[in-house]
Amino acid sequence: MKTYVLTISCQSTRGIVAAVSGYLADQGCNIADSSQFDDLGTCRFFMRVSFISEEEATEAKLAQGFPAIAERFGMTWSLHDAAKREKVLLMVSRFGHCLNDLLYRWKIGALPIDIVGVVSNHFDYQKVVVNHDIPFHHIPVTEANKPEAEARIMDLVRQTGTELIVLARYMQILSDQMCQKMSGRIINIHHSFLPSFKGANPYKQAFERGV
Repeated sequence: MKTYVLTISCQSTRGIVAAVSGYLADQGCNIADSSQFDDLGTCRFFMRVSFISEEEATEAKLAQGFPAIAERFGMTWSLHDAAKREKVLLMVSRFGHCLNDLLYRWKIGALPIDIVGVVSNHFDYQKVVVNHDIPFHHIPVTEANKPEAEARIMDLVRQTGTELIVLARYMQILSDQMCQKMSGRIINIHHSFLPSFKGANPYKQAFERGV
């Protein structure tokens, strides 16, 4: 039996969860995990469903029948085999707690991804990365060479087949051009203080404001 993951986003309205769960039940699937969220500010609905195909429904068959529901609710959706490991490129600067946590979870199998490399604008974590048998790429960034540095990163993305970039406390602001090229394929691990407290010292700002 295979496990699949379905993600959707659409305008919030009644009946979405019932329609999705009903469709999966009709296809002989059992939901193992479901998370959904209503963004009250934008009236958008988000849902992630992990389910087991107990009657051997294939990914192609499941995807073939879902567009009718997607069209009814105006959904943006994706379906993929949970066994497929995404190719991920990690990026870090001089704070290693996020990187170390990701590497630990990856090493014990709690994070089922393929880490194709780690990019850093410093050498601080080269040894840590190499000790995990992961390629380390030092790409220094200055105001003058930023376009060239980002071009080198995009070359790595192409060479490694990177599907997702994770900014694990990478303390550089990516250009609009790079963000557009990687639209929907970058995750930034950051403080939970955005957008209220921006910049390099969000904790200090929050403290000074009495938050």
